[in-house]
Amino acid sequence: MDDKQIIEKIDKLKKERNAVILAHNYQRPEVQDIADFSGDSLALSRIAADTDADVIVFCGVHFMAETAYILSPEKTVLLPDVHSGCPMADMITADQLRELKKSRPGATVIAYVNTTAEVKAETDICCTSGNAVKLLDKLKDIEDIIFVPDKYLGSYLSKKSGKEFTLWNGYCPTHVKIQPEDIIEKKKAYPDAKVLAHPECTQAVLELADEVLSTEGICRYVKETNVKEIIFATEIGIMHRLMKENPDKKFYPASEAAECPNMKKITLEKILWSLESMQHEIKVPDEICKKARSAVDRMIEIV
Repeated sequence: MDDKQIIEKIDKLKKERNAVILAHNYQRPEVQDIADFSGDSLALSRIAADTDADVIVFCGVHFMAETAYILSPEKTVLLPDVHSGCPMADMITADQLRELKKSRPGATVIAYVNTTAEVKAETDICCTSGNAVKLLDKLKDIEDIIFVPDKYLGSYLSKKSGKEFTLWNGYCPTHVKIQPEDIIEKKKAYPDAKVLAHPECTQAVLELADEVLSTEGICRYVKETNVKEIIFATEIGIMHRLMKENPDKKFYPASEAAECPNMKKITLEKILWSLESMQHEIKVPDEICKKARSAVDRMIEIV
């Protein structure tokens, strides 16, 4: 069966199941192309919650499907590859966070949305890479902050906000593959290009960037700028969307090594199989779902 036949079957099943297909910006090009919506994880979950779909097929990683369920517990959430996980999200457990909270009683716990539902349930408020600076600006009275799990995003936010953070030793294995030397070499090769970096990169990389932006922030910036050449320091899957939306511009990945193997596990075949057999269904226990939803809702309310 070729891709065209697979896509036809997916379209047919999607209508029968009243399903919506969501694809993260780091997914394979063909997966992004078949999706009803592409974007970052929280934006996709909120879009899905606003649709009248009964089924959400989330082409991303496990915590993203969990977040979709947290916002739409009445819908069926499917993850086409159950082994598509996030190493950074797995770097902290709810038990570890509980122990950390004991050592800092009274501290406000802020969790990056790239965490499991169990960890979200132990936090006061969530944030995304796109809204974290704005959120902290609105939380001016809070000084004692525990931030999990990404130490690089956390240190960037600490510097931007002027607040001291207690950081967890987590990180994105894909983003840390981007080295300062990569940026320096690319800037020499393309002196007219702007450097856009994701805040999951190391501080040394961020210091070389013209702008520090989330994946959606990068996409917005590129659309609005008159600059014709862009060096992007994030997972290389975003290049497909950038080129598709901006055919008149040129894009250079800071590092070809910045590819997330987990994001590439989902294929057209797996989307088809997921819709055929309604697998793999992602659920979050009610108590955890309620607590995690509170942390997400508080973020949405503030920003």
